[in-house]
Amino acid sequence: MAKLDWYIRANLKPRHLQLLVALDELRNLGKVAVNLNVTQPAVSLALSELEKGLGFKLFDRTARGVQPNAYGECMIRQARTMLSTLAQTRDELRALQSGASGRTALGAMPAMTSALVPHALAALKRISPTTSVQIHEGSMDTLLPDLRRGNLDVLVGRLSSRPSADFAEEELFGGASQVVVGCQHPLAGAKQLHWRDLGKYPWVLPPTTSLPREPLEATFQEHGIPIPRDTIETVSVPVIASYLRSTEAVGLLSPVAARHYCGLGMLVVLPLELRGLLRPIGLTWSKQHALSPASELLMRCLREVSSSLKH
Repeated sequence: MAKLDWYIRANLKPRHLQLLVALDELRNLGKVAVNLNVTQPAVSLALSELEKGLGFKLFDRTARGVQPNAYGECMIRQARTMLSTLAQTRDELRALQSGASGRTALGAMPAMTSALVPHALAALKRISPTTSVQIHEGSMDTLLPDLRRGNLDVLVGRLSSRPSADFAEEELFGGASQVVVGCQHPLAGAKQLHWRDLGKYPWVLPPTTSLPREPLEATFQEHGIPIPRDTIETVSVPVIASYLRSTEAVGLLSPVAARHYCGLGMLVVLPLELRGLLRPIGLTWSKQHALSPASELLMRCLREVSSSLKH
């Protein structure tokens, strides 16, 4: 153990960490050599030296390339964390050099970038004008891998139905959906409605492959409404809002997005609600990476704004 401790403290270098991550992603010595701009023998030698120094074999060699074993997976996971910490340190130093007071990277679902995120950013800038925030928009499927790699600090979007042990989660909003139409819609001024009143109108529906589609169709059937045939299928909030504004279609939005577009005078919420159709909206962050002060501040602003939007 003394040898292992000495090697990690004295000889483990960033290039070893980069090698481990590249081997995990590419699983082939030749491809890793091209990626790192070195020769394949150099990659083989570096890996052998690393395994010798640690005292553990990290990868199993196969006909197709290399496969990490339990020791390798442990080292790869820690290598990603250390590289992410080094990158965060670099960014914070650059921010300090430029006069900024911190930096953070936020991943957000499209439904959050129209209302919650802009308000939270405005609140953050009132408190700390020189804090820099990078915004990355995408689905949770595309954002979670970047969070795991340390490319993102925090996500705001749908919470997972099966939370990973690597991530921490905090709910901001429940999973209710609101039925919305454009302001010019014949039903826009209705004080009381039944589901059958919606049967003759076109709909904007979530795609058939998305999680909310099945419970939504079950709701139609429960109220005796045939599945609409005149439909548009999308989860893009701007597309939904713009399409509803210019047609007599009916659609669904989260309460946060619905409130935003109603405030702009584009949409009206109908007196019908669907509870439990979607997963709750909340914050997700990695347990493997320490949150920077800038990330903590941004999360605080997201919590405060989400609380205000619920009232």
